[in-house]
Amino acid sequence: MIVFDLCCDNGHVFEGWFGSSDDFAEQKASGLMICPACGSDAVEKAPMAPSVGKKGSQLRVERPAASTAEAEPTDVPIAPVSNGEMPAEVKEAISKLADAQAKALKNSKWVGRKFAEESRKIHYGEGDAKAIHGEATREEAAELIDEGIAIAPLPLPVAPPDELN
Repeated sequence: MIVFDLCCDNGHVFEGWFGSSDDFAEQKASGLMICPACGSDAVEKAPMAPSVGKKGSQLRVERPAASTAEAEPTDVPIAPVSNGEMPAEVKEAISKLADAQAKALKNSKWVGRKFAEESRKIHYGEGDAKAIHGEATREEAAELIDEGIAIAPLPLPVAPPDELN
């Protein structure tokens, strides 16, 4: 037996079991294949991922199933861990970047989640012109850019002032 993922012209995906690839072709040519969801006879093979055995470096992880509350095991590659010394050039570059960012933020005001709102006020002249930094979602950042408001992401993470030790 051979199993194919099939798809109708309405986007419904379902399985079909056949004796061979030729058996699939014969049934299709005879008009015997219909979508069980909508009855369409415009059915084609859907792209399928090959069945490949798991690597020895993969770990089984329990993940909630999409349609039920039960967990189903999933193979997830284990990321390699390095505890080796960071190259001196990388350490120096990160240190210089951190110093430059700290210098830039020294005269900047933290506005937290109000970053988009405060940026708009400054841009449209409703607030005092000043350097600010804070948090924005991707969508908020995209909207600010679309409005012509100059913003830039910080290269290194910044902790809110009230969360600093």
